[in-house]
Amino acid sequence: MAEKDKTPSHEDVHVEIQEEIEPELEDLLHTEPLKGLTTAEAADRLIKFGKNELPERKTNPILKFLSYFTGAISILLELAAIIAGYESDWIDVGILCFVLLVNAIIGFSEEARAESALDALKGTLAQKCKSWRNCELVEINACDLVPGDIIALRLGDVVPADCRLLGINVTGEKVDGNLQIDQSALTGESLPVSKGLGAIAYSSSIVKQGQMMAVVVKTGLKTYIGRAANLMAGPTEEGHFQKIINNIGNFLIVISVGMVLIILLFDIYSKGDPPLTALRNVLILTIAAIPIGLPTVMSVTMAIGAQQLAKKQTEIFHIRLTAIEELASVSILCSDKTGTLTLNELTFDDPYLAYRGNTSTNFKGDGTKYTKEDILLNAFFTSEVGATDAIETAVRRAAEELVPIIKNKENKKSHEVPGYKQKAFIPFNPHSKYTEATIQNLQTGEEFRCIKGAPHVISHLVGGHAEADSAVLGFAKRGLRALGVAKTVDPDMKVFEMVGMMSLLDPPRPDSAETIRRCREYGVQVKMITGDQLVIAKEVAYRLGLPRTILDATKLTDLSISEESLTDRVEKADGFAQVIPEHKYKVVELLQKRGFLVGMTGDGVNDAPALKKANVGIAVHGCTDAARSAADIVLLAPGLSTIVDGIQTSRAIFQRMRSYALYPTVL
Repeated sequence: MAEKDKTPSHEDVHVEIQEEIEPELEDLLHTEPLKGLTTAEAADRLIKFGKNELPERKTNPILKFLSYFTGAISILLELAAIIAGYESDWIDVGILCFVLLVNAIIGFSEEARAESALDALKGTLAQKCKSWRNCELVEINACDLVPGDIIALRLGDVVPADCRLLGINVTGEKVDGNLQIDQSALTGESLPVSKGLGAIAYSSSIVKQGQMMAVVVKTGLKTYIGRAANLMAGPTEEGHFQKIINNIGNFLIVISVGMVLIILLFDIYSKGDPPLTALRNVLILTIAAIPIGLPTVMSVTMAIGAQQLAKKQTEIFHIRLTAIEELASVSILCSDKTGTLTLNELTFDDPYLAYRGNTSTNFKGDGTKYTKEDILLNAFFTSEVGATDAIETAVRRAAEELVPIIKNKENKKSHEVPGYKQKAFIPFNPHSKYTEATIQNLQTGEEFRCIKGAPHVISHLVGGHAEADSAVLGFAKRGLRALGVAKTVDPDMKVFEMVGMMSLLDPPRPDSAETIRRCREYGVQVKMITGDQLVIAKEVAYRLGLPRTILDATKLTDLSISEESLTDRVEKADGFAQVIPEHKYKVVELLQKRGFLVGMTGDGVNDAPALKKANVGIAVHGCTDAARSAADIVLLAPGLSTIVDGIQTSRAIFQRMRSYALYPTVL
């Protein structure tokens, strides 16, 4: 049974991120569970490690706003306004001041998005928690936690800091099962993950099932979410479009200033005009030559374009109107998989079906196979009423869609199957790893037991089944989750027979493959990014029509590879698996250094740093506040299909702005 135990189980398979803990910190983590830290110990560690919170990094808003009145174009406009005021030309003064103010407001609004993104991240952190202090379980502020604190995690709790699970409850007794923790907003995994003794629970993840005590290992910026916040804390980089506008402006300024100086010197020394008269004459030329209307006209054009995109269910944040132009120029689109390219829900896939009458020595049985309806019907019998588990939900949904007797029943809300009666039910528990039901056929009076659970458990129950085990391994290689189903075939209900192995997958959205194809037609390469395992990423890529050149994201931190070689790998890859926020950020950074304009889509906290770093950050439907705040564009419709419409519209808008920049006199 050693080999069988290695097959996928009923529990969710997930990627555990390796957390390095320094030896000196490890020495502080061996706190007595039912005693906790003393007040003095906690105070000392609070001084050493700081509060468990994301620090404020706000600058003076007045000074920040005034900084947008600097720069070549702004300084020349200010000089022109001073000269116009000296000459009492108040109309010109008003126009110049209005242009300066509009440009400053636009820049100030763009910069504010970094702070709003950090504020959104802070909103995901726990405010209070239960901790052992001075031999008592008390409620304290989460910001006062320090490494070595013993905390209690229960159903519905937001994990207040990165902590290591201790496998015991608040009374010190060993816990039978694992915690089910939803960390999808952090890691991008589609389902809650099962974590037991020694595993790390990340700050701001949510406990979905179970209770356990844990010891705090990291706080503040050292936590998983803290590192993501640190990536976002830097200043907002100047956009591609803004760089183009500045280059155009600087070129025109150099030419204009040179010509104006020549004319000014000629008037003073050759014509003999007084300096003030000569200065008055060149003022008109100076104002005419400076592209004072360029930034404003571009902003108005993009604001109109934002309204057009909104009609296509694409919302453009007013703080990043320049994303419209940059979307037109994007050459690589890095897309999050879970919930963006896929539906973010498990779906019934092609199962392995066993032969009727199969035994441990004769897998071919009587030569007739069970059907999809058979395996779904027996799986439905063993599904728990009211369970919100993703696997149970997928099984019930598939049975209600594909099994005629369930699909056509009159009372859709009833759990009973017409013609059958449930006599007994055993719910799932972490030790047995299966659910079981005793069913009576009302027409024949026959009773039988059916069971659904971890593949290796079901295989063992039927006395071994090599073909089913092989099918499970095949599912695992493709990244599909497996679930075994069996039923009794004897009057005493003791002999189980294999019905089959179900396969479950988070499938691609119906429009994802077509969206990727259309992006290619517009010259945009799509790269898939996911926190799931490599095999799952390859299977989804295959179904999306992407080449299966998927790079394990751990290679991005391999110090033995030069940056040039690493960039080559990133450029050639069609996707990345097992990513964390630093990996996504690194992918975008490397591609930008190679000269690509990069778009990034995402919906979770784990996507926020890369959304902020990308030339165009796109938060998809159902995104978290952190992703929304960090992004430039927010999609109001599910999936990526609206991005293609956005690319079309933004390219039309870009042509208008390009025409104005090249032929301003025509417009």
